[in-house]
Amino acid sequence: MNKEIAITVEQSTELLNMLQNDHGKVKELFEQFEQTADMEERGAIIRSALKELEVHAELEEKIIYPALRELLEDDGLITESLEEHHVVDLLIKELKGSHVKQDRRDAKFTVLAKNVKHHIKEEEESLFPEALVLDLDWEALSAKVEKKKAQLGSREPPSKRRHV
Repeated sequence: MNKEIAITVEQSTELLNMLQNDHGKVKELFEQFEQTADMEERGAIIRSALKELEVHAELEEKIIYPALRELLEDDGLITESLEEHHVVDLLIKELKGSHVKQDRRDAKFTVLAKNVKHHIKEEEESLFPEALVLDLDWEALSAKVEKKKAQLGSREPPSKRRHV
């Protein structure tokens, strides 16, 4: 393997590993939610998960998916992923609404978790392997993603967050 190919593989793997780490964080929050009955703790877990999901979705929708779509022969996986994001976005908006009752909140979050877990499985088993073989400028893509993620991570001060 020549040096240029090795660097590209390393950069692509680095970016996809970052996305998988994000997936792992969210799945861990889903597990924590399932393991506690404390309503206040559940609310904090939901808020954390929603923030993680919003940042991750924006990175994928605005930067990663468009870059992949340009090079994929069949962009069906991207189209389906965007539709899955749409469903998750609707659930997030409902969960952030001020009129959600406790029992409905928990049920909505459980539905959200099931949808996200399905989405993660499809990305990791289908989309990521296809992405690895694309002739992308992984260095530039990674830089864009890291910059945007840093911006999104500090976008909203804690005092401005909505309560769930």
